[in-house]
Amino acid sequence: MEFLNIIYFLILIGLAYQFLMSAGRIVKSPLNKGDLLQLTGPEMYWVLIFSTGVLALSFDFGIDLMAIRIFVIMILCLIGFRFTACRPIWSIPIIMYGVYLIWLLIGCFYAYSFTFGIRVLLKYCYPFVFCLFASAVVDNFPTALKAGLTARWVALITVFITFLNIEHYIIPGVLWYITARVIHYISFMVFSIALFFYTKEKRINALFIVLFLIPCFFYALRTSILGSVVALMSFAIIKWKFKSLPVIFSVLILGVASVFYIPSLRNKMFFNNKTSIEDFRAGKVDMEDVNTNYRAHLWGVLQNSLYKDHEIAGSGTGATQFFMKENPKKVAGLIASHSDFVQMKCDNGLIGISLYCLMIGAIFIHCIIIYWKTSDPRIRIFAITAGASLIGVFATCYSDNTVNYSMATLSIPFGFYGMTLALNKRLT
Repeated sequence: MEFLNIIYFLILIGLAYQFLMSAGRIVKSPLNKGDLLQLTGPEMYWVLIFSTGVLALSFDFGIDLMAIRIFVIMILCLIGFRFTACRPIWSIPIIMYGVYLIWLLIGCFYAYSFTFGIRVLLKYCYPFVFCLFASAVVDNFPTALKAGLTARWVALITVFITFLNIEHYIIPGVLWYITARVIHYISFMVFSIALFFYTKEKRINALFIVLFLIPCFFYALRTSILGSVVALMSFAIIKWKFKSLPVIFSVLILGVASVFYIPSLRNKMFFNNKTSIEDFRAGKVDMEDVNTNYRAHLWGVLQNSLYKDHEIAGSGTGATQFFMKENPKKVAGLIASHSDFVQMKCDNGLIGISLYCLMIGAIFIHCIIIYWKTSDPRIRIFAITAGASLIGVFATCYSDNTVNYSMATLSIPFGFYGMTLALNKRLT
């Protein structure tokens, strides 16, 4: 049945192209029931690509549909700049992102494999192009809200498909892996919290918050729990400043408590499933007690092979993936590093990881500044969503391949940031 993904791919790309080149169409307004909203062709295209990032459309027979789709969407975005009413907004953080991409490109020329380097570069380029396109195509709040709400409904459908465990039977390979999917939910959990505080729809948004938060605990996905906790704390910092400390401590305590009081999570977290919170308080728990599922050993192998003696510039963009493919016995047959931070260090050294972290921090600070400078709830919804969700997703880079899933993970908060830039410029 995975062969059908080629058909889905062609339909989705064809529809995207048709939307982009069309004169637009009238859709239901997200603000008032019964009202209509006129979207241009590029706006329709934006709503489509923003809301379908959770669809992987994988095909395991020598065709990397995901990579092809990323490339095609970026090309269409570049074409789409010709038809947008406004120009892309080059904020300082986005310029910093551009500098980082230039460093990755340089890394391709001293890497073990130029091809692997370009593949990795494309995954980092995608959120960058995604963000710039959003900043150019969105010129009003209803369009931004339509994109966010449509994407949230699609994400909610995948939540139910995930809980019913039916994707392997009816749509194999259509959705991203469960780990990518749950990281995807972090952004829409934050978006729902923002809508809870700044709209009258309290009950439905409260329900959305719970539905997007449950999967990471239900499936005991530690990385996603970390990302969710960080996103919640970041939301509190943006909204309440120093008054957020009680909220931050409460979220942190609940996060730690969940590790010990949810049996499936505790069993996955520690080698000894009898480890208790009392042991943690007494200082009897250290990293040797934590079950990293081979991650710690893998990270050691990669850093000793690729980062050691290459600390400043790394071994070249794509070096980590190339090394793992060429040396399967050294990495127990794994094909991904399970840590983007380790991969950044190994590929592009301290320069690369520093540039990336500074860029993420700059976006977070910019979102805080935008949020604090305005009292317009339309801008605040997107600024706080972009800032908090980005930091939450960024935290998952510690122990997951978040960049590999960039279509479903990083592109969403970057899309929200692009819409934040657009609204901040055009509504003030």
